[in-house]
Amino acid sequence: MMTDPIADMLTRIRNAVRVERPTVTLPVSKVKCGLAEVLKREGYIWDWHEVKTEGHPQNELHIDLKYGPNGERVIRHIKRVSKPGCRVYARHQSLRPVLNGLGISVISTSRGVISDREARQRKLGGEVLCELW
Repeated sequence: MMTDPIADMLTRIRNAVRVERPTVTLPVSKVKCGLAEVLKREGYIWDWHEVKTEGHPQNELHIDLKYGPNGERVIRHIKRVSKPGCRVYARHQSLRPVLNGLGISVISTSRGVISDREARQRKLGGEVLCELW
């Protein structure tokens, strides 16, 4: 049993980017799909899709990672902010741009998983899942 599946997802992405893998495969959940959708909207990954696996009870999430024209990493840093032992919540007024607007924070709100830019626009607060740039 895994205690923090979101941290596992971020670690798999971090490790795959370091060895320049084109895709990452991981178990699917609604929060992970929401996080992948935010990464796609913000331009950090190409695409994601859910794949039905035969012989396994759970589907898989395939994430197509993005690299620059010369092979440089688009995702340079991923950090888990809210952990199972210490949850971090923020209001929309206290959400500050990551790296002066070059990075994003991913927020889990009552309206789904969104980026910090969207949360400030919609005036929504929530749990800060991670930061990346």
